[in-house]
Amino acid sequence: MSLRQAVDTAIQQSPEIALSRLEAEKARQAIRLARDPFFPRLVTGSGLAYSNGFPMSIEGSAPSVIQAQAIAYIFNRPQSYQVAVARENARGAVLASSGKRGEVAWRVAALYLDAERAARIGELARKEVESQQKVFETVQARVREGRALPLAEKQAALNVARARQAAGELEDEQAAAETALAVGIGLGPEHRVRPNGQERPAPELPSGEGQAQREAVESSKELRQLESQMVAKGLEVRGAKSARLPRADLLAQYSMLAKFNNYDEFFRKFQRNNGQVGVSFQIPLSAGPGVSAQTATDQAEIARLRIQLADTRNRITTDVQQSFRELRKAETAEEVARLDLDVAREQLSVDLARIEEGRLGLGEVEAARVVENQKWIAFYDARYAVEKARWGVLRLTGGLIGAIDSLPEK
Repeated sequence: MSLRQAVDTAIQQSPEIALSRLEAEKARQAIRLARDPFFPRLVTGSGLAYSNGFPMSIEGSAPSVIQAQAIAYIFNRPQSYQVAVARENARGAVLASSGKRGEVAWRVAALYLDAERAARIGELARKEVESQQKVFETVQARVREGRALPLAEKQAALNVARARQAAGELEDEQAAAETALAVGIGLGPEHRVRPNGQERPAPELPSGEGQAQREAVESSKELRQLESQMVAKGLEVRGAKSARLPRADLLAQYSMLAKFNNYDEFFRKFQRNNGQVGVSFQIPLSAGPGVSAQTATDQAEIARLRIQLADTRNRITTDVQQSFRELRKAETAEEVARLDLDVAREQLSVDLARIEEGRLGLGEVEAARVVENQKWIAFYDARYAVEKARWGVLRLTGGLIGAIDSLPEK
């Protein structure tokens, strides 16, 4: 897979993202639940009964063949604020789901780079084994000819064994990295995903550290979630205070009455179909201590969220500063590794020219190849560290997914 394919697959198949989407859907449905009392609720049934004497009530209603009731809130400020709180919670759930996409994308990108590095360095380690084996064969021939001590042969054999050990460890590291990448994109642990080795352009970073800090603060889903929670708590405070306000409810009722309930005997006039529509008003005279207690609790929670918001903003700024320090350190290390590699390659070119002139043996050339191979390993290590640091900066500034989407698909 390419890096873009791996991240896209992870976003589509990640259980974490699926769970966050379900939480967002639950939050959206909570809005409907909070609004439900404002829609008339119709109930129909029967209070059918036989009356002997005066028609008494059944569950608060007169005996009737058919009865229907409707009730709905017309003006209820506490419930209106609950609707507003539900809307804000839904917005926070959407932010959480979006933030989860960024987390999954970063984790898979890091796993991809680890697997790509392990594959590249593992290939170099296998070449080093071949070079060490050639050095050992050359030294062994010299020992048989009496031109080298047996100790040199043992040292060469030790170098071959060390190279094979390192290659085996890197092969295991590659297998573990590719398995971790497979699990990261939603496959089982029996699978392995191998990077396709495609060359990628370096991800573009913000123009400067200050710009990166501003983008990180503006795009942070964590900060937006905390702000959403503060807004929701503020609405809860207003909702608790609104318990002192009057409320009005819509009431409607219909009943079909029957003469066998003796209505015509105890009332001056009998009417079979009866209905009423009206509004019920309630004016609280004393809200009780619960309102002030709930208000104080919500305000304390708002104060806690405000402190957490400031702390999170400072942490994000600090993380961006640290990410730029790590990037500069990685770029310096890459430059040193590149220059070191250039020296090793130039030395190998000189040794190859000397062997053609007959002034140098094959063993010395293979030893130079081993040194060059080790410099390649150091260079690739440094290069992957730089790329990972650049992606890390984009993770903080919120540009990671956009940068990955701009990469070629294959």
